[in-house]
Amino acid sequence: MSHRVAQVRRQRSPVAGSATPAEHDRAARRTTADSRDEPDRAEVTEPAEVAEVAQAAEASRAEPAGSEPLPVVAITGAAHGLGLALTTRLANSDLVGRVVAIDGTRGDVKGVTWRIVDVRDPALAGRLAGVDVIVHTDIDVSPDTDARTRRAFNVRGAQTVLTAAAAGGVSRVVLVTSAMVYGARPDNAVPLPEDAPLTPDSDDSVAGDLLEIEHLAQRSPRAHLGLQVTVVRPAALVGDGIDTLITRHFEAPRLLAVKGCAARWQFCHVDDLVSALELAAAGRVTGAFAVGSDGWLEQDELEEIAGLRRIELPPGLTFATAQRLHRAGITPAPVSDLRYVVYPWVVDCKVLREAGWQPRYDNATALQVLLDQRAGHHAVAGRRLGRKDATITAAGATVAVIGTAAIVRQVRRRSKGSS
Repeated sequence: MSHRVAQVRRQRSPVAGSATPAEHDRAARRTTADSRDEPDRAEVTEPAEVAEVAQAAEASRAEPAGSEPLPVVAITGAAHGLGLALTTRLANSDLVGRVVAIDGTRGDVKGVTWRIVDVRDPALAGRLAGVDVIVHTDIDVSPDTDARTRRAFNVRGAQTVLTAAAAGGVSRVVLVTSAMVYGARPDNAVPLPEDAPLTPDSDDSVAGDLLEIEHLAQRSPRAHLGLQVTVVRPAALVGDGIDTLITRHFEAPRLLAVKGCAARWQFCHVDDLVSALELAAAGRVTGAFAVGSDGWLEQDELEEIAGLRRIELPPGLTFATAQRLHRAGITPAPVSDLRYVVYPWVVDCKVLREAGWQPRYDNATALQVLLDQRAGHHAVAGRRLGRKDATITAAGATVAVIGTAAIVRQVRRRSKGSS
């Protein structure tokens, strides 16, 4: 959390009677709208909310004239992962008003209004009564998900959120993608400016999904006049529950590197992403911006911290082998994903920095968080042992295949020399 945000933020209990006068007033004004909400509303209303509404009329009289109302924020995917972390934070934030938690199942965060709906269901529009801002975190970047299933979920979800927001009178949508949309290339500037072109391959990779979401974000203000769209692009995420091709890269016994280009590594702890999303939800930062730890780690620094050695291979051999493995069905991820562990995609977080935001985690500390989680897993060629649907990462499989071939050649040379 930045020093600037820390100055204005105070903790409050999410029980009845702890809301600010402005929140009481908004609750009173929206009581009628909420009473007409979805059929399962009675099942998801907290007793604390009823007491809060009952006290709202009296408390609102104490609100100073001309005070600026805080936004009512809805969060998709609020019962799990990033959405759960953000819901928990915003429930105790002084930068936003009431929090509406949206998911297919009910979560356990108190002091928020739960509305149960699939994010891809057009009925979402009817669940957005009284909402000013919606933050869409319900995206799938799991290495285990079938690419077509993942693409359908991610693109349909973002499209439905944007359409429902416009139909429901929501003024702003915050979408979470990734700095992966800038592409990972050997000639990338380090760091990349936030207005750099979006250059990932338009394939069935996770980056391809996120690029489609970015295209929806660009078109949406033209299709839905008056709707504002903010796009948040985190660097490689680490933290509780984060499981991606990047994090699994560190579960293999060796790190892949290509000759002629040194990777630079930038991470983003999920707590730092949540603090940035809090500012975006409050309207303190807008537009498209990146979030991550300051600076980057050189490959040598990363290996020293991780205690891992690299295997360095020619780029042509590396990508050709990875492509053959993918076509053979050995690696589910396309070869383009391999670029993100061998080429740089470091971003400059200028927008957040100018808003006074600072990350709590530097790259070394964030990497250590990843390594601590890695200790609980064992991988061979990127394959997690003990998982029913194990995933072989492109990097891990390529290292295994090429490394094994190199060992075989060495053994053959030694055998010939001794004969």
